[in-house]
Amino acid sequence: MFHTISYTGSREKQHNQVISQLKSLIYEEPDRIANLANASALLNFYLSDINWVGFYMYDGKELVLGPFQGLPACIRIPLGKGVCGTSAKERRSVRVDDVHAFPGHIACDAASNSEIVIPVIKNGELIGILDIDSPLKSRFDEKDQAFLEQLVQVLTEQL
Repeated sequence: MFHTISYTGSREKQHNQVISQLKSLIYEEPDRIANLANASALLNFYLSDINWVGFYMYDGKELVLGPFQGLPACIRIPLGKGVCGTSAKERRSVRVDDVHAFPGHIACDAASNSEIVIPVIKNGELIGILDIDSPLKSRFDEKDQAFLEQLVQVLTEQL
């Protein structure tokens, strides 16, 4: 059962608390949608200064909207288009301090100013991406990226 906690201690300790919570939430749960929904809800609860967090799933041709927290979003994103499509196509994390300066940025929410996208890859195959938007410029840093990459790796083991 999930219990809310007050995240205390160093940023690294807080990140470890969230990873532990995720492991508990997805433990022995085989349903992909349920696990992605809980992961997005957990991140929405934990992360400050964000306005959207969720997943896009790769259907073999393009990214399709999956479980998320936030305002309604774009449903389909071609590989290579915008921050999400770039991350998926290049299979690498992409952190953008100012989305308005990113060539081909897809503006699903005009309030978003920065973004981080982490690819979800299992056994060398693209499953989808984790996308997080913030109304603040330069909201995400290297520590956020390392934490989110670790979280996605834990999640991927159960997908």
